[in-house]
Amino acid sequence: MTETIERSGFVERTRPGRAKMKAAIFVEKNRIVLGEKPIPDVGPLDALIRITTTTICGTDVHILKGEYPVEKGLTIGHEPVGIIEKLGSAVEGFAEGQRVIAGAITPSGYSNACLCGCASQDGPRMKHGFKPMGGWRFGNTIDGAQAEYLVVPDAMTNLAPVPEALGDEQVLMCPDIMSTGFAGAESGKVRIGDTVAVFAQGPIGLCATAGARLMGATRIIAVDRVGERLNVARAMGADEVVDFSKVDPVEEILRLTDGRGVDVAIEALGRQETFEAALRVLRPGGTLSSLGVYSTDIKIPLDAFAAGLGDNKIVTSLCPGGKERMRRLMDVVASGRVDARALVTHRFKLDDIEKAYDLFSHQRDGVLKVAITP
Repeated sequence: MTETIERSGFVERTRPGRAKMKAAIFVEKNRIVLGEKPIPDVGPLDALIRITTTTICGTDVHILKGEYPVEKGLTIGHEPVGIIEKLGSAVEGFAEGQRVIAGAITPSGYSNACLCGCASQDGPRMKHGFKPMGGWRFGNTIDGAQAEYLVVPDAMTNLAPVPEALGDEQVLMCPDIMSTGFAGAESGKVRIGDTVAVFAQGPIGLCATAGARLMGATRIIAVDRVGERLNVARAMGADEVVDFSKVDPVEEILRLTDGRGVDVAIEALGRQETFEAALRVLRPGGTLSSLGVYSTDIKIPLDAFAAGLGDNKIVTSLCPGGKERMRRLMDVVASGRVDARALVTHRFKLDDIEKAYDLFSHQRDGVLKVAITP
């Protein structure tokens, strides 16, 4: 059933009587519903795209559960594939009717953060030009992609044309999952010949596995407890898999590496136990690359941290965005080096988005990612 939800201040920013669109709207903790909103206008630098395919992310589930706060009435979602419906008056280099994606992170392109290479922490209206997670706007600070239409801000920075040869599901992982997973390997500075452990083989962990292979790792150990995910991990580049429901993953990885440990450990879940395990399998001087979204404080055990004297590094990453990042990821897909279509395990119409959330949030029926279409 469709509900009409009004967000504080939303009505004042739209014209009465405007044509409506369907959207997945955050109402309150544990309640995201299919509702209606006016189709939005575009500003001079914006683009309105008609969504052809989108998906649900683990971060959206954090929002659903109240673990990450957003404004009530916000449209959720940050992974759009679509067709340009309308361009702002100052937008150049694109055409209405063009097929595009936009990254989950939509930097302005001109803030201090962007200009020093930290576009995900974009803060164009902040005094010093930085804002934690400021580049994440869709489904966080502005209306998101789980709708019939989406406004893409700073379109010339963020829209990336989709090559004709690539289908929607081939590029669906580029806006977030692939970009984030690859960033785990990139931030960890994986090198040719490295041994890498990837903790958790959900969609982001699977892309981190693929990213580590692309970066030159020659031994990748994937950790999970779901057999189907471990099978996909092998297809994405894992050389060995560890089922943590059967063995202690720290002991097993140390055994596999003859006590040396790994050069890089990528944590892709966002829980204390996986973070700590990733730290414990590092060789001295190794790097823990964290991709998890954490809901509670993280503790660093003294022995695993070598009392601060182990020359280890802990780095974090927020999904890189912008059109050049999207172009590069689509080039990876087009080259055949990574095929993420296996991550799409279920498909729903936008009308059934509440059913899709129920399936995805409870991780039933072997779900990895869902494709949502009009």
